[in-house]
Amino acid sequence: MLYNVSYNKPEIQRKLRQEVGVPLSLKERWKLRGSGSPKLNITSCSIHIHNLLVLDNNANICNVEILEKGIIVRFRSLLETFALPIPFYKLSIYKGEADVYSIYRDNYFIKVKANHKNVHKFFQKVLQRKEEQGYTFIDDL
Repeated sequence: MLYNVSYNKPEIQRKLRQEVGVPLSLKERWKLRGSGSPKLNITSCSIHIHNLLVLDNNANICNVEILEKGIIVRFRSLLETFALPIPFYKLSIYKGEADVYSIYRDNYFIKVKANHKNVHKFFQKVLQRKEEQGYTFIDDL
């Protein structure tokens, strides 16, 4: 489910915490050497996300943040910030040709271009965190 997180609404914050947990503590972020991705260029996405991205002429970029029980994919459109929370048990990541990573949750997906080696390291962190939570990733990467 996509959420508009531009405004501080307690109900939306509660739903996000319920789905993917709270942000990592400073100690955990230090141990992971960061919990956020660099800017990721979106190459394609599901129709729900595409309909939001075509509303403006800005570059289609997103970022991913690792949280306690999942990840949040954030992107901007028309001065609004949208978030797609993905719990680890619904997360599927595939690495395709030409260094394109596909992030799936139910009927939502985003394909991003890995234009730097830090992107590969970040997705390895995500999969490692998913495995630590007890979810295997047989079909991932």
